[in-house]
Amino acid sequence: MDLFSRSISYLRLSLTDRCNLRCMYCVTEDESTGCLTKLDQEELLTYEELLWVVRVAVGMGITKVRLTGGEPLVRRGVLGFIRQLMAIEGLDDVRITTNGVLLAQHARELLDAGVSKVNISLDSLKPQRVHDITGVDCFDAVWRGIETVLALGYSTVKLNMVAMRHINDDEILEFARMSQRLPLQVRFIEFMPIGASSRWNADTYISTDEIMERIGTIGELIPLQKGRNDGPAKVFRLGDDAAGSLGFISPLSHHFCDRCNRLRLTSAGTLRSCLLHDSEVDLRAVLRNQPSDASIQAALVEAIRNKPRGHRLEERLQRSGSDCHGRMSRIGG
Repeated sequence: MDLFSRSISYLRLSLTDRCNLRCMYCVTEDESTGCLTKLDQEELLTYEELLWVVRVAVGMGITKVRLTGGEPLVRRGVLGFIRQLMAIEGLDDVRITTNGVLLAQHARELLDAGVSKVNISLDSLKPQRVHDITGVDCFDAVWRGIETVLALGYSTVKLNMVAMRHINDDEILEFARMSQRLPLQVRFIEFMPIGASSRWNADTYISTDEIMERIGTIGELIPLQKGRNDGPAKVFRLGDDAAGSLGFISPLSHHFCDRCNRLRLTSAGTLRSCLLHDSEVDLRAVLRNQPSDASIQAALVEAIRNKPRGHRLEERLQRSGSDCHGRMSRIGG
């Protein structure tokens, strides 16, 4: 429980800051064509350190873990790590967020390891536009990944679309219709001004209310009851006969700070209690200098106590444009 009576039960682990894409909302224009600065291998937490942290966190009430990056599937040995993670008693729910490029080749092994819930980032259904957004010709690989997890019977498949005006908002209705045909959840996420590399501006931002208004022109949005581990999305079905559902995540227009239940462990080994706040606790220093269950627990408690009541991003944007720094690839999506 934090200082505002929110029960913290969800830990997001960024396994690496490395990625096989260069998405426009993660890197600057210069970085999209040049060299990206990456953490050295010794700066990353080892798998043994990550497992230790998760065991302690589970003992404190964490029941759900999501693996993020960077791109988690590019880290060597990740499948062996996942198998060990799944064996931790008391950990009820392990999920992964991926850009999908390597998903088709790893989908069976992930399922065999116990992961059947996956979020896949896809911001366009047009191959050239996917290339423009990600810097890589990868649409076919991502789509194979989607088809593979659906064919294998993953219990939860979510497609994350970051909606950006003048970039991909003309595809909102096509993404929505996809939820009528396929048994997955299409999630529309408001573009957030995160990190020094963000290319966010008021012109590209499009609110959830506008997205829902547009989708409402092609069918009825029927509210659905959320499950215990469904996160902050408001979930709907587009018509009675839809095979899947739609989710709407509104960190700016309808923030969910009052019910946020998560901590993030960045790939740099720092604990971050709010995605949109820079306050962090250096857990890597604890693990490398004074490692013990008690010291890990103390760092987790400190991060939880540092969790703000709300991100107050609107006020901060008016003041400075954004004071949420760092790299999204290190913080973890």
